[in-house]
Amino acid sequence: MLEATRVRNLPPYLFARIERLIAEKKEAGVDVISLGIGDPDTPTPKHIIEELYLAAQNPENHQYPSSVGMLSYRQAVAAWYARRFGVQLDPKTEVVSLLGSKEGIAHISWCYVDPGDLVLVPDPGYPVYEGGTILAGGAAYKMPLKPENGFLPDLDSIPEEVARKAKLMFINYPNNPTGAVADLGFFEKVVHFAKKYEILVCHDAAYSEITFDGYIAPSFLEVKGAKDVGIEFHSLSKTYNMTGWRIGWAVGNAKAIDALGRLKSNIDSGVFQAIQYAGIKALEGPQDVVKELCDLYAQRRDLVIETLNKLGWNLSKPKGTFYIWAPVPKGFTSASFAEYLIEKAGVVITPGNGYGTNGEGYFRISLTIPTSRLKEALQRIEQHLGKVEF
Repeated sequence: MLEATRVRNLPPYLFARIERLIAEKKEAGVDVISLGIGDPDTPTPKHIIEELYLAAQNPENHQYPSSVGMLSYRQAVAAWYARRFGVQLDPKTEVVSLLGSKEGIAHISWCYVDPGDLVLVPDPGYPVYEGGTILAGGAAYKMPLKPENGFLPDLDSIPEEVARKAKLMFINYPNNPTGAVADLGFFEKVVHFAKKYEILVCHDAAYSEITFDGYIAPSFLEVKGAKDVGIEFHSLSKTYNMTGWRIGWAVGNAKAIDALGRLKSNIDSGVFQAIQYAGIKALEGPQDVVKELCDLYAQRRDLVIETLNKLGWNLSKPKGTFYIWAPVPKGFTSASFAEYLIEKAGVVITPGNGYGTNGEGYFRISLTIPTSRLKEALQRIEQHLGKVEF
């Protein structure tokens, strides 16, 4: 049977390919160290787990939840936004729960994109931005993220005819995969651009709490007028080591939040209520766990940067995310460098071209691996590479 065109047009999901490669090497007896997927290696904080345990014992939480989320959960999200960013949200109309932010990012295109519509997508960028666009029948217009622009899209370079045809724009800061950050000045330019062309901005803020060296990431919604043209996606995954729990949210423009909620009511039954109670505990409970996590990632970041720079790279320390984005050495492509390291060193990195055309020539290292294993991986890389040229 022939698959639908929308599925045939999907590129293979990047991390699925990496997982297969790891499995093949392990079957061959190789001690593989993966620096590929950004999945926190430390456990969810104990007080959050304990809240789940208590809530799971309540039979009232064993039934279907609301597709848009319990009001108490949405109130906790709104209160967190007020404390963290000074952004005021109506929990009833401007907050919707998600099965992790990935789900909402994929589905927002279904709410606004008709066949043939354009979506502005960062390149390199999280693959789901384009995947959701394709599934909705739209086409992605790639916004190049280049080092000379601080890995920010150049809005002035987008052709007028493209901007007028675009329905959505995805942005993501702190940025995956580059680790770049954005200030409110950039977000103000985005708001102006979106208002001019009637585009819905979708800001992926999943890494806003994973920052270093005194840097504090702003919310896109802090900008005056941002709620008129945009929504922000976030989750508990990275901040509280809850990737497997599948709980997040979208906040902002009430019409867009309503559209996403109506779509969800037709295709899913919401987040398990016990997990929502645990999410409330995460947002309202002690936040020292977040600082401890950032301190850990900062130590690992410094270790990777210092090692690579010793080998010939000239990298600065990223202020956000738990990724290192670096150019491949002379004589390699993104794919060939990744293949070289897994064949020679048994170390998995993510080839940059998996994030788009403009990711070619780069690779990504994730810091979500025990420090001892990270050190071993770096030792293997140093042993097999030695000094490199660019």
